[in-house]
Amino acid sequence: METRAYDRTASAGRWRVDAVDFHVTALWGLTIARGRFDRVDGSYDVGAEGTRIELSVDARSLVTTSGMWDNLLRSAEASGIGEHPEVRFTSTDVFDSGEGKLHLKGLLEVAGKVLQVDFDAVVHRVVGGLELEASPVIDEQRAGKAGGQFGMILPATVHVRAHLTAR
Repeated sequence: METRAYDRTASAGRWRVDAVDFHVTALWGLTIARGRFDRVDGSYDVGAEGTRIELSVDARSLVTTSGMWDNLLRSAEASGIGEHPEVRFTSTDVFDSGEGKLHLKGLLEVAGKVLQVDFDAVVHRVVGGLELEASPVIDEQRAGKAGGQFGMILPATVHVRAHLTAR
């Protein structure tokens, strides 16, 4: 994933999340799954009072480049999607960490659990809007039940790219 510098002036305002693409890379560097979520919601608000980010994806809307992964990741047994289809991130603190990056702290709701997370992200202008890119690491201990059958590939890095348009 290409890293580009954060440009606060380019991102000031209110933005809506239109799409979320992802790819998952295992510890040994192999890309395991690549795809998108078709049903997403969220916002990226930058103003005088600070920055706030919210993102919600319907995990049932997952589409990968492999039918095998689609079936496995959607299976209730493997992922808990049937019980908890929504994955949600809400920022609690967002600040410029230098070197063109943002540092995000927040709450991640996944598989019925609420986890405190923090990770770096980059926001950059693209044709038609902005992109927010982040690559948090998911490990089996933090994933808990969500780790299940995926324990063999954890820890893994989830590269996420959210596409944003002005509200």
